[in-house]
Amino acid sequence: MQIPEPKQQGYLVKRYQRFLADIRLLDHTTVTVHCPNSGAMKGCSTPGSEVVISRSPNPKRKYPWTLEMVRENNCWIGVNTSLTNKLVREGLESGIIDDFGPIDTIQAEVKVADKSRLDFLVHAGGSKWYIEVKNCSLVENGVALFPDAVTSRGTRHLRELERLRLEGVDTAVIFCVQRADAARFMPARSIDPEYADTLYRVHDNGVRALAYLADVSPDGVTIVRKIPVFDTAQPSEQ
Repeated sequence: MQIPEPKQQGYLVKRYQRFLADIRLLDHTTVTVHCPNSGAMKGCSTPGSEVVISRSPNPKRKYPWTLEMVRENNCWIGVNTSLTNKLVREGLESGIIDDFGPIDTIQAEVKVADKSRLDFLVHAGGSKWYIEVKNCSLVENGVALFPDAVTSRGTRHLRELERLRLEGVDTAVIFCVQRADAARFMPARSIDPEYADTLYRVHDNGVRALAYLADVSPDGVTIVRKIPVFDTAQPSEQ
């Protein structure tokens, strides 16, 4: 997936009010941009970090520029969570994400309860899968971690997947790791123990947990390969 033009590189001055960031451009001017990420952005919001921003063609936007990625520890990190579902859909359609068999159809934003939707309903290989997608931008010691802030919404999505699975429907959660320096995935127990416990439980009850790594560069973002999910450590070790 290509980063839309026009785009510019610069340096992060600060991120604030969750959805705003000040960026110093290469010509030394400063612009306030939209930061499409509701998480804490732990490990990818250090002032002075290199960034890539893109400009929206929508003339009605108050902040026309969007923060797309941040470079920390010589690694580009995708922070635009509005791209996450598009990346996963692209991975499903291209066959890079091949856990469900040949894809027949993909339906987005599927209602599963009065006040709950899941990201995808995928028909593949004669089965249907309800899939929830999460963006992962935090990596510590080669381990991708989610979430980077407490997420009651994320825990609720896991419970919806579990409910459907216990009713006999195939379900999965896919963690899209938008950086190249992770070797495996674990839930971030130290940040949100309830989410971690819930993920382990729903996995034990048949919900598939998958993590895919994306290659991130100023030119674009592409899912490239699967990485192991909690393959060594036990919940009590986190």
